[in-house]
Amino acid sequence: MAASVCPIDSQYTDQISTLLKSPSPHQVKEYFQELIAERKCKGIRVNPEGEHGKGVYADFDFIEGDLILKDQMLVGAQHSSNKIDCLVCSFCFQFIGSVELQIGKKLYLQELGISADNECGPSDRTECSSGSFIDRSPLLQDTIESLMNGSMRLPFSEKFPLPSVVSCPGGCREAYYCSESCAKADWDSFHSLLCTGKGSKSSNIKALLKFIQHANETNDIFILAAKSLEILKEAMYDKECEPLFSLEIYGHIIGMFELNNLDLVVASPVEDYFLYIDDLPFSEKKEAEKITKPVLDALGDDYSICCQGTAFFPLQSCMNHSCIPNAKAFKREEDRDGQATIIALKPISKGEEITISYIDEDLPYEERRALLEDYGFLCLCPRCSEEGS
Repeated sequence: MAASVCPIDSQYTDQISTLLKSPSPHQVKEYFQELIAERKCKGIRVNPEGEHGKGVYADFDFIEGDLILKDQMLVGAQHSSNKIDCLVCSFCFQFIGSVELQIGKKLYLQELGISADNECGPSDRTECSSGSFIDRSPLLQDTIESLMNGSMRLPFSEKFPLPSVVSCPGGCREAYYCSESCAKADWDSFHSLLCTGKGSKSSNIKALLKFIQHANETNDIFILAAKSLEILKEAMYDKECEPLFSLEIYGHIIGMFELNNLDLVVASPVEDYFLYIDDLPFSEKKEAEKITKPVLDALGDDYSICCQGTAFFPLQSCMNHSCIPNAKAFKREEDRDGQATIIALKPISKGEEITISYIDEDLPYEERRALLEDYGFLCLCPRCSEEGS
């Protein structure tokens, strides 16, 4: 059976070809110069015609441990299954609410076996608290209700303040924010089209819900590209932008994202909180644990899970691979949002290319080579050249 062809692809062949044409090195250089200036990123530049094509280079000397770059994501998403464990800003991905709300929400959904598709949001605290509790003692029920509605404060939790929860301006129960500015930025960027609330700008909410469910359930990126396009077109189709909804362009975008995305990880304040309690002087610890130990026991071994997702970072994605990298993506103690943080692993001289490893560089040569085949290149760094000879 012949594969079906997207009618938009055949109708707009020339326009699609133009849209997919690579920009000139001059255009690429200008774009990144403006981006670096706008984001006030000092000490780096993007060279579109480096030794390995486009690359990031040092504009002054870095020493080991220096912060090279904090890169704000162009687009990113928290894994749907991770939303059960972490309530974060849908734009900057820092944790929001309070330590008590983070714990109470996790316990509530954990006990009820709620999936990510029908979880309760922070604006549903009253509704959630009035639900039925399965196999839970009255003490635990009362504790969880109090944690979620804010009437119970855990000892020393004031040392771990979090931004208040701001609801989605469109009224959906999927997106929450740390501030009005993040809510507006996300709405203006793309959430207005993906929102399933009453204020959504989508022309077909039913189709949009179907698309979101399909995207959440799909692991194969190529199936996602092939199957989701028709659903997405139905949800937000615009005649003026018709060529952008072609299967070729959609697949091209997903392919670039798959090759250049970086894991989105933000540490949980819940872990910091319980570690703080554990490090208290004995008398204070003993008193605090009268309240915190039953809560910790109820949470179990997975008492603290970091925010996890995937994101595309425009500057970080320009960094080339090396099996002996001079930099790495690494979150410091103070990095509590979804930005990519790049740290120098060794001294980097002005004019030197900044490289990271796309894989576990501690693996043997043959395993590294096999993994890098997915990226479409053969690594010729000094280490690979020596080990492969």
